[in-house]
Amino acid sequence: MTDREKQTKPGAARILLVDDDMNALEILRRWLAKEGYVTESAHNGQECLQALERSTYDVVLLDVMMPVMDGMAVCARMREHPQWRTIPVVLLTAKDDMETRTRGMALGVSEYLTKPINKLELFARLRAQVHTRELERRLDETAAAVADLKE
Repeated sequence: MTDREKQTKPGAARILLVDDDMNALEILRRWLAKEGYVTESAHNGQECLQALERSTYDVVLLDVMMPVMDGMAVCARMREHPQWRTIPVVLLTAKDDMETRTRGMALGVSEYLTKPINKLELFARLRAQVHTRELERRLDETAAAVADLKE
């Protein structure tokens, strides 16, 4: 059964998990499934971009240090792409230095969590990002409806 097939409720937020550590991915997947999120996984930055090409996500949980393409490069690519630039990105990393945090924020990261991840903090930040994403969608729909009325 794929992660997508494990959806627990209609309209559940879709989260893309990106980490080269299989154990970390499995822990995150289990935590998020219990909270009703639908998850898919990628093991490096290139796989993340491929997943974004195939599907839509409400939030990307993105490790910084990965092979092939690191999380910072992925975030930069996402912010350049018209359809991905508004997807919230939560960086997950063992790096807790100010330079890494500042670089992430400059790239448009929505949240920054250091490993080991605190489950309650992760859930709180995810709820906030999913809520913000939903409000942005509603605003876009309203703007489109107003534009249609003007025509």
